Amino acid sequence: MKFGFQNLGKALATTVLVGCTFASGIAYSAEYTLRVAHGNNEQFHMHKAWEKFKEVVEAESKGEIAVEIYANGQMGEDRELLEFVQDGTIDLNASTVAVLAGWDTAFAASELPYMFPDRATALAALNGSYGEWLFKRAEEIGFKGLGWFETGFRNINNSVRPIYKPEDLDGIKIRTMQVDAHMAAFRHLGANPTPMAFGEVYSALQQGVVDAQENPLSAIVTSRLYEVAPFVSLTNHVYSTHIVVMNPDRFESLPENYQDLILRAVKEGEAHQQAIIAKEEQEMIAILEKEGGKVNALSPEEIKVFQDRISEISADLKGMVDPEAYEVLRKAVENKG
Repeated sequence: MKFGFQNLGKALATTVLVGCTFASGIAYSAEYTLRVAHGNNEQFHMHKAWEKFKEVVEAESKGEIAVEIYANGQMGEDRELLEFVQDGTIDLNASTVAVLAGWDTAFAASELPYMFPDRATALAALNGSYGEWLFKRAEEIGFKGLGWFETGFRNINNSVRPIYKPEDLDGIKIRTMQVDAHMAAFRHLGANPTPMAFGEVYSALQQGVVDAQENPLSAIVTSRLYEVAPFVSLTNHVYSTHIVVMNPDRFESLPENYQDLILRAVKEGEAHQQAIIAKEEQEMIAILEKEGGKVNALSPEEIKVFQDRISEISADLKGMVDPEAYEVLRKAVENKG
């Protein structure tokens, strides 16, 4: 934990840092200060969701709550930030849900390839029965679940060739998250998966340590990954989400009306993010093409070839997640919530 406290001390000493967005007047006069940290840059729509959260909390509390946002991984990487939420070093975080699978494999179920047919189904499940079930599991490992900020549908960008069919991945070294199901899926498709922190991806692509990586379009564009891996293939193979969590003791220490405000502000942050995503997705493709990226969409028939190939190892993939979680999620997907 020493690393986190050192970073926190430096951040507070300088008061205003790149990526730390708060009004210093409010921060000094507030009765409560909530510290948020995450690993993305300020252009990513998840950061903008946190900015909306901050705006709502500070306005509706009339300045009694100040929100400080530490972006760009300046407080640590995803796993570390979640540990900081557990021990109270920071108050809130929204890490990719798969990171929590390191504590409980129930959180890996939604990260299985082609689990969701579309975004609407994913959001309905997360904001419905499956999400509520996961919040209960989160409590058991030291987190108060508050809501869901989107990562998005993951796509592949690489420096070798466009990806239209599984065979196009043969021999390609691809960076993935540290998620067993992702790595197993890419191995089955013929690629060589290598897990690494997102902050290392650009230089790894640039230096040829890996040939490819997979992320939503927003991450590919805002982190300029197309500069070093220009082939962007819209495989939509996994829907990733950020689970918004808070230190439970910190949440319970707030007056009930402020607890309600926190929950409402997360919902407003999510709605704000979805509005941005709806506007940005087509713009992202235009930006990629303008900047020299080579974007190829896959037809439904081409997507089905990937789905069929992945289905060959479906039993293995299901075995990597909590069986109850898989069934709860499957039913939520079937019932659209």
